[in-house]
Amino acid sequence: MNEAWTVMEVCGGQTQAILRWGLDQLLPDGMELVHGPGCPVCVTPAACIDQALQLALQEPVILCSYGDMLRVPGSPRPQGCGDLLQARAGGGDVRLITSPWQALELARQQPERQVVLLAVGFETTAPATALVVLQACRLGVANLTLLQAHVRVVPAMEAVLAAAGNRVQGFLAAGHVAAVMGSAELEQLVRRWRIPVVISGFEPQELLAALELCQQLLSAGTPRLINAYGRVVRPAGNGEAQVLMRRVFAPADGPWRGLGAIRSGVLRLRPAYRHLDAVGRFGLGDSGNGEAQTGSGAPDPGPPCHAAAVLQGRCRPSDCPSFGSACTPQNPLGAPMVSSEGACAAYYRYRR
Repeated sequence: MNEAWTVMEVCGGQTQAILRWGLDQLLPDGMELVHGPGCPVCVTPAACIDQALQLALQEPVILCSYGDMLRVPGSPRPQGCGDLLQARAGGGDVRLITSPWQALELARQQPERQVVLLAVGFETTAPATALVVLQACRLGVANLTLLQAHVRVVPAMEAVLAAAGNRVQGFLAAGHVAAVMGSAELEQLVRRWRIPVVISGFEPQELLAALELCQQLLSAGTPRLINAYGRVVRPAGNGEAQVLMRRVFAPADGPWRGLGAIRSGVLRLRPAYRHLDAVGRFGLGDSGNGEAQTGSGAPDPGPPCHAAAVLQGRCRPSDCPSFGSACTPQNPLGAPMVSSEGACAAYYRYRR
């Protein structure tokens, strides 16, 4: 193969599988695979973590979120709590949950407390959050609010393509997101940017087959969407999940950690459900669109952290001078080293 192609996978689960099985070492000469911002924990804005830290230390708040979120650093600060685990050690009531329904049940059990759900994720987890919102309204649960940072994947892919110096020429699309959203948005992406996109699963053979299809499309100069995950993904996606999201959330401009503000890149509660917004109820102020491009959450001053460049696919985790030394899963400087689906964590586990 004489051409040089650069392909990006945008799913953290795919990144883990690629590194675990060494699939990037099986590529033909001239084909490069770069890793995108495919981890919701990694792209949750530092400002949102700061708000969660502020709430966790308030009485009578119970702050609930998922495992990896408890270790994500907020904005650089000379002193004080840097993540939710430290806030819990400092006396904050921070609860680890595995389902948003646990936050709703906790609110019902303790009506005298304010329960805040730190809800994050792509379109795969947003329907469950939407269902909890609807159920809370139906039951009249007044002490549950959301500090939510649900984000949309296709607008982030567009942001990568629109960035100055972009080298990405094709994508492996996240199969689980496409299973919910279908293929319409990806078809529009292909038409607008004239690039090939292949929807892929997560098994080694599925990823290799998707990469081969993408290389064939690139070599032929054919901008096309191929669904290589047909056993799971249907063109229309999951209609019921989409209805839930549209009922509760609306697309809006907003920040991704490491990427900055992305047009239509986040989901916001619709006006009918704004009374469940923790930002408004507690007067925190909107996290806004001003997420810094650095977005690493590293202490200042301190070791350098290239988390933003990693999230943008501009460098590999092993190119960062702090990788594996100052920055480890036990002492993460940036969010991609925290999450089990983060690229830095994958490189640390499989490529040290």
